[in-house]
Amino acid sequence: MVVADVADAEGEELAAELGPPSRYAHLDVSDGDDWQTVVTRTEREAGPVSALVNNAGILEWGTIEEQSPESFRRVVDVNLQGAWLGMRTTAPSLRRAGGGVIVNISSIAGLTGYTGIGAYVASKWGLRGPTKTAALELAADGTRVCSVHPGAVRTGMTADFDDSFTAAQPLPRFGEPGEVARMVLFIATDATYSTGVEFVLDGGATAGPSTDLPAAD
Repeated sequence: MVVADVADAEGEELAAELGPPSRYAHLDVSDGDDWQTVVTRTEREAGPVSALVNNAGILEWGTIEEQSPESFRRVVDVNLQGAWLGMRTTAPSLRRAGGGVIVNISSIAGLTGYTGIGAYVASKWGLRGPTKTAALELAADGTRVCSVHPGAVRTGMTADFDDSFTAAQPLPRFGEPGEVARMVLFIATDATYSTGVEFVLDGGATAGPSTDLPAAD
């Protein structure tokens, strides 16, 4: 397993925690050359890629009127172009492996709108399209491609959110990173008849408002 990120210290720590044969590689997902370097190194040290999880993501606040074009581009470059570059660069390696799986981490912000994070919403909605396209294009090679759409999960991105953020959900709590990881593992190992589809884990947030109907007379 290759852990890749721009946060070198944290990445090295995680790879060490996972233990051999896990290793860390520096990767700026918005840089195509970085992607090629990581894939080439992976093939040299461990053989062709059999699974890719595109999990890099950033969020910058701002309404449609407030957010600068530069801020919008930064978010899209990481969240959308980064995943596209990952699929593009690993596709030949997956083919050499005889097929595999790609899991793109989107968000429920890729299923509905949210105020104040228009660039993030755009990037996560945008990721659904190339996920489906890649599923169609890579199926003949034996590669499946799916997207995962978490709701509120306890990560650095949500560190400042309090419990009121999830209070109205049917399951009124934050998700845990391990729950997302188990979904990714399920897609990679068990959901072998699924490709080009969205897997949602959001505590019921997108199920709709909870409305009690009036009792019958």
